[in-house]
Amino acid sequence: MKMSSRSTRTTCTFILLVCFLISQLMVHNVVSECKRNMVIFNFGDSNSDTGGYPAAHGIRFGFPDGRTFSHQPSDRLCDGRLILDFLCENLNMNYLTPYLESIRPNFTNGANFAIGGASTLPKNVLFSLSTQVLQFVRFLQLQSTGLEDLVEKDDLMNALYMIDIGQNDLAGAFTYLSQAQVIEKIPSFISEIQDAILGIYKHGGKNFWIHNTGPLGCLPQKVATRNASNLNDLDDYGCVKSMNEAAEAFNNQLRDLCKQLRLQMKDATIVYVDMYAIKYDLIANSSTYGIQNSLMVCCGYGGPPYNYNANITCRQSGCTLCEEGSSYVSWDGVHYTEFANSIVATKILSTNYSTPPLDLHHFCT
Repeated sequence: MKMSSRSTRTTCTFILLVCFLISQLMVHNVVSECKRNMVIFNFGDSNSDTGGYPAAHGIRFGFPDGRTFSHQPSDRLCDGRLILDFLCENLNMNYLTPYLESIRPNFTNGANFAIGGASTLPKNVLFSLSTQVLQFVRFLQLQSTGLEDLVEKDDLMNALYMIDIGQNDLAGAFTYLSQAQVIEKIPSFISEIQDAILGIYKHGGKNFWIHNTGPLGCLPQKVATRNASNLNDLDDYGCVKSMNEAAEAFNNQLRDLCKQLRLQMKDATIVYVDMYAIKYDLIANSSTYGIQNSLMVCCGYGGPPYNYNANITCRQSGCTLCEEGSSYVSWDGVHYTEFANSIVATKILSTNYSTPPLDLHHFCT
């Protein structure tokens, strides 16, 4: 019997979804290949903040954050684990402790300097990238005094330095500048990232893992609050083109920076990871992952098409929650769900989006 084209598409989608689910299981069940203690120092914003912001401000991120994984305050702006958490799991290491955490911190696997809301500019303010690097230098100074529960000296020499920042710089610039003016500011953002890498290198850092920025214009917050009169500013998948074009301009300059620094720092390893391609694929090929509405917020208010209302956002009275375990990309309009983060982590681990295509385990074997 000849199958209809619709049946064929359904079958293909089902097969792709099964293959994807199998790959997700691999994220959690891979046996670490590490032969020595893995150490990571992470710098960035809320995309990788494992509790720095609440520690700095004396608060907790409670329900609904953390509902999927810990079922208790996780101090992450997510319903569960972040991309960084999944990478740590794959390496069979502890989740990274925020540098500012004072209650029973564990820094034997490194430290997390990322803070929600952080950006590259303005310089030397709380908690800009330059300040995070200064905190790292202070950490080294304390480590040299022989304090317990810090990174071992031998492990420190082989540490991996992750940087994932720039989204807030672009988002902030778009609140008061045109797209052309935002793009003009990008070199100043890249310059700060360059200074951070060189500063870490000066203090012994040799291994760098650099994430580019994701498709800013695909965040439901940006789509829902855009200038609705400009219909030409949406792409085929409903994302804001002008913002994504700026993100791509940022990424092109960041990629060029990594190329330049590889020539300048010949004894260092610099891996550039294309987070934009990974995250945009979640939107463009959402059905492959069982996602029905890639721009719909899980925790928000207002219903379709975005379930986002700037006056009643996630964590505020009146917000609504999607069913736990649902396939959503966006948790609150800005941050990704654990479901989406697990997909992104899987793709990072594939090395298909990395230049050079080095596995994370390369840094601990």
